[in-house]
This record gives sequence, structure tokens and C-alpha cells, in this order.
Amino acid sequence: MAASTSRQNNDTANSSDSEADISEDSDYDLSGDESDNLDEDNDHLNPSWSPFTQGLRRIPFTAENRFKVPVPGNNKPIDWFTLVLDDIFLENIVRESNIYAFEVYGKPNLGEHSRINKWQDLTVPELKVFIGLLLHMGTIRLNRYQDYWKTSRLFDIKCFRDQMSRDRFLLILRCLHFSRNVEGEGKDDRLKKISMLVSYFNQKMDDLYYPCRELSLDEGMVLWRGRLLFRQYIKGKRHKYGVKLYSLCEPQGLVIRFAVYSGDEGELGGKGHASKVVMHLMRGKLDVSHSLYMDNYFSSVALASKLLANKTYCTGTLRPDRKHVPADVKTAKLQVGETIQRYAEGVMVAKWRDKRIVSYLSTEHEKNIVLTSNRRNVQREKPMAIVQYNANMKGVDRSDQMLAYYPSDHKFVRWYKKIFIHLLQMIMVNAHKLYNVANDTNTMQLYDFRLQVIDALLPPKQQAPSVRPPRNPLHVLSKTTALDKKGRLLGKRCRQCLKEGRRKETVYMCAQCPGEPPLCALGCYDKYHAQLQE
Repeated sequence: MAASTSRQNNDTANSSDSEADISEDSDYDLSGDESDNLDEDNDHLNPSWSPFTQGLRRIPFTAENRFKVPVPGNNKPIDWFTLVLDDIFLENIVRESNIYAFEVYGKPNLGEHSRINKWQDLTVPELKVFIGLLLHMGTIRLNRYQDYWKTSRLFDIKCFRDQMSRDRFLLILRCLHFSRNVEGEGKDDRLKKISMLVSYFNQKMDDLYYPCRELSLDEGMVLWRGRLLFRQYIKGKRHKYGVKLYSLCEPQGLVIRFAVYSGDEGELGGKGHASKVVMHLMRGKLDVSHSLYMDNYFSSVALASKLLANKTYCTGTLRPDRKHVPADVKTAKLQVGETIQRYAEGVMVAKWRDKRIVSYLSTEHEKNIVLTSNRRNVQREKPMAIVQYNANMKGVDRSDQMLAYYPSDHKFVRWYKKIFIHLLQMIMVNAHKLYNVANDTNTMQLYDFRLQVIDALLPPKQQAPSVRPPRNPLHVLSKTTALDKKGRLLGKRCRQCLKEGRRKETVYMCAQCPGEPPLCALGCYDKYHAQLQE
């Protein structure tokens, strides 16, 4: 399930309470060696701090925010969804799932009535139906009031049953696999089961779209309470236990790249963990003057200098106990509204007091104090770095918010299936964001976008053509001869309508049948005689 972070100060730019919460925006309670692991080992770094601006420079943005591929021809929601989730990726999942199914089928002591005995090879069209049903579970789970009166086939009680049987759905879910099990291989790779998913998403987003100048980086959680070697516990999160993800996003919530944390023994773990995460996610985005916003879990003077050397700005809150933070900034006693800052080699470290004390750093913004208005139109003075942080740091929170609206995951025994469903939901949200970017004059809400995608993934049920039974040449539909008091033909209740619980009178009858049953001319005559033939 998509993680929902505890920090709400970034949801609205320039909120009146954002300064008060900005110093408390870390969900981590670090102590001892774990806190030291976040800082990169830069003992050679020895900045000379000054109260005057030193080294801050303007670096022009040399990239272009654009689509790298043509807009899909039909420009429908399903075209954007399949642009991000292509058939080659689905073919790989089908191949690995079929191989894994036969491994399960070959296990000894398999029960005679086991569901796996009915396994048939999975195909790409069937996998699309399976994905459509998975996504639709998130829609059905949170039905709005007006949905109960909809006549769409997606809200029919038989929708799931018409698309796929229960046993087949559970069988596909059981055999869903993304990496081949080869004995002796991948024992040291904790993310082997999902490496194909992560690399596909990151490469696909790189191929489709280049982001805007402002980027934000933050962590999220995918709920998982089962046994897992690299399961994390974060006290301040909505889901305290789970798999931790690091995401690079645009301010509006489009996920550009993400990584899964696999513990200290993984690629991103160990000494300088925070710096490793930032440089890993920014791969391919350096040297073009991006503005990166991050919280105090990642920010450090060493990392800011490293990014600046790669022509990348960074702005974020800062923990005062980090290495190379000037002593006079740490110990300064400030009144409300006061600020203190120091500069060295293009890095500014500052502290500002509002309702709480906020420590921050920036390689882009100086000590400029600007007048801003919050959502209640109350004007206040704030440092430019804080204003920009509040405006651009909300990308991951917005993405998590969109993912949480229609959760499609359930409890699983295998953790990697949770990551797969989380990936599907990220693809849905990203496809919706890209659609709105390309159609800025005709945007669509996520709910409507989802329904159109799901409707296209689930093929309409093929209705068997009705075969009209041949008329019995000995039977002829004729009118009654009985008249009422006014001299009009006397109608009687249709025999077939009476069987089906309807009250309808007709002046037609079959004189050749016993009792001359009255029958409606349209439909009831043929249906009545077809039942007699059976």
C-alpha cells in the first residue's frame, strides 16, 4: 500500500505553520553509528565559513522539460497507460510466471486436488485482464455514493466473474514471478526478485520524459509486516513497518525514479548512505543545473558541495549535528524573525527562528527575505530558501496521496508481489500525470482516468447470438374475436408474460394451441412455442 508520510507542512506552499514543522520533518530517531552512516566520509573537506556571500554562482539550466516520444495517436487514457506499461515488459512477466508455475507444479507431495494441477500457460491478453481486475479492486473498495447507481458494466455485480474465474485469478496471483530461480545465483542480491521491476520503471521514465528543473527527493514506505531481512521500522510513518523506497519526483507528484532500500549490506547501505541514495537517483540528471530539494535526513554540507561540483543546486533542512556545520550557527540564540547564515565555497548554512528554530542549507538561494501569503491570505516574511522548499518539496507526498486514494493491494505471503502492485499503481498515477501534461487544456481527474483504463483492459463479454426458433407452420398468430361492451377487441393477459411475472394484455392468440392462449405478438409467441418444443 502506498505510504502516507507524517509531514503535512509541504502540502501547501507557504503555509502559515510550515516553518514550525519544518525542523521536525524527519521520521527517524537516529543515534550512535546509524547517524554517522548518513554522512559521507569527507574528512578532507574543511570549509572556511564567512558571514559574507562567497562562491554562490548562477548556473543556467541547460536541459529541456519535454516528452522524448511522440504523443500517442489516439491520445486516450489507455494509450498513455500502455505507453508506460508496454507489452515487452508484460511478455517478460508472462515468461517468468510460466516457468515458475511449472516449478511449483513439479514439487513433490502435490495434492491431487491442488489448484496448480489446472494450470494453463499465461498469455499477455490474460495478464492484462488480471491487471485490470487488480486495479479495479481499488475502485470497488472505495466506491463513492453515486457509483452504486451507475449502469456501467464495471459496476455490475458480475463484472469480475465475467472476466475471470476465481480459481484462475488466484492461480495467476500464486505463480506471478519476475525473476528466474537458479540455484546458487543471486544469494547476495536481496532485491533479485524485483530488480527487473525497478530497472524497467526507471528506464521507461528516462525514455519517455525529461523532468522540469525543480526536483524533490524523499522516502516512502510500502506496508509489510511479515518476515523480511531488510524490513524497516520508521516511527513517524503511517505504516511503521515495511519496505522503504526512495523516490525522485517532480513537485506535482510525477515519480521520475525510485530505489528500494535493502539494508546496510545492499548497494545503497553503509557509510555515506544518504549521499549514495541521492547520487544514485540523480544519475543522468547531473551537470544541467537541476534544483534538488530534500529534507534533513539527506542534507549535509559534504553532499551539497558534491552536488554543486556536478552543477546541481540543492536546498533543504539541516540537522545541526551534521559534520562541517559552523559552530556559530549551531550556538546562535535568535529572536523570532531573526536569521543567521554563513557561506563557504558556494554553500550557505543558515538558521531562522519563527515558531521554532529551523536550520537549513542552500547552494542556490541567499539570505533574501521575501513577503509571502499563505492560503488564508496572511502575509509573512520568510527566507527565500524556506519559501522554495515549501513549494517544491511536496512531490513525494503528493505521489503518496494519489496512490492512497484507490489502494489495490491485499495481504500477501510473498513481499515482492506487494512491490509489483505498488509499481502498477505508480504507473497508473504517472500515466495520469503525463496525460494531463500533454492535454493541459483538457485535463482529467484520476478517478475518471482509472475507469477508462480499466474499461479498456477488461474486454467486453461476448454475448452468444440469439437463435430464433423456427415457427411451427401449423400454428398461426391470430386476433381474438371477443368484443367488449364498446365493441372493441377484448384483450386478455398474455400467457408468457404471466409466467415471467408481468401483467400485460394482448388481443392476439394462438388458435391452434390447447386453450387458445393469448400471446404478445412481439417475442412472447416465439418464446412460448420454443418452450413447448423443449
